[in-house]
Amino acid sequence: MTGIQVEGLTKTYRRGLAGDRVRALADVSLAIAPGEAFGIIGPNGAGKTTFLGCLLGFLRPDAGRITIDGRPPDDLAVRSVTGYLPERLVLDRWMTGAEFLAYHHALARLPSDSRHVEVEAALERVGLAEASRRAIRGYSRGMLQRLGLAQAMLGRPRYLFLDEPASGVDPAGVVLFRRLLSELARQGVTVILNSHQLDQVERVCDRVAFVKAGRVEAIETVAAGAAHARVLRVRSADGPALTRERLAALAGESGAALVDMNGREARFTVADDAGAARLLQTLIGAGVPIAEATPEESRLERLFLESAPEATGPATPPPSASPASPRGPA
Repeated sequence: MTGIQVEGLTKTYRRGLAGDRVRALADVSLAIAPGEAFGIIGPNGAGKTTFLGCLLGFLRPDAGRITIDGRPPDDLAVRSVTGYLPERLVLDRWMTGAEFLAYHHALARLPSDSRHVEVEAALERVGLAEASRRAIRGYSRGMLQRLGLAQAMLGRPRYLFLDEPASGVDPAGVVLFRRLLSELARQGVTVILNSHQLDQVERVCDRVAFVKAGRVEAIETVAAGAAHARVLRVRSADGPALTRERLAALAGESGAALVDMNGREARFTVADDAGAARLLQTLIGAGVPIAEATPEESRLERLFLESAPEATGPATPPPSASPASPRGPA
C-alpha cells in the first residue's frame, strides 16, 4: 500500500454567477503514510474542508493529482475501504439508530448474516446501545455525531476521514472519540482529522498540516509533543516566599512536578486538567497565597496562532453533508 499522495493540488471557485475565480487551494503537495493519524488545522476559510472534499473525490481539482493506494480517490476500490464523518450531518430522522446503521451496512454491501451483530457492536462502541431503538429525531447533536462515527467505522475502513467529529459533543463524548481514534490508529487505520479542538488533534495525531489561505504553511510532527505534560504557570501573592524544595515537594504530593521558579512565579507540569486542580488544591491547602494560575499554550496552540493571522481564503462550500452520499459536488 502507498497511502495518500497529493501533488500540486489546486482548486478555485467562481465568486457569484459571473465573478472572478477565488483560490481555495494552491499547489498543495504532501504524503500521508498508511496507518498514520494526520491532522489538518487552520483558520476558518483556509481551505481545510475543500482539501478534505478533494481527498474524498467529492470535488474535482483544477490542477494536481491525488492517489490513494495508487488509485484516484473516487475509484470504487478506494471507496470500499473509506469511512467519512462530515461536519454537517444529514440523517434520516424517522429511522432508529439501529435501523440507520443497518441501512448503511446494507448500502456498503457488507455481509447480511453479520449485520445485526456488527450494528449492535458499533452502537455499543460509541455509547449508543441504550438509544439504539429510539428515533434519530430525538437524538441530541452529540448523539448524532456518535451515530455518524459509528456509520463511518462500519466495515472496518482502512481510511477514515473526519471533519470536526467532536462538534457539539459533551466532554464524555470527546474522551470517547479520542479513545476510539487512538485505538483505530493503533490498529493501522489511516485517520485524517480536521478539527479546531487542538487538544484532540495533539493527543491523536502523528503529524499536523497547518493550512492558511489555501496553502500548507507547515507540517509538524506532534506525536512526541503530545506525550508531554501540560505546563501550569502559578504566581503567588505577597507573603512568605516558599523555597524551591518546598514547592517541589508539594507538587510531588499532587502528582505534578516543578519545572522552574522565578521569584513568586513558578511553572509546573501537570498531566491534565484534573492534575492542575489537584496541584492548586495542594498549594492552597499548604497556605500558598495564589494570585494567578494560567495554563501555558500547548505546542499546537502556539503553532496555530502563528499560522492563523491573515486568513484570506474564501468561505468554500463543504463536501456532501450526508455520510451516505456516494458523490459530492464536482
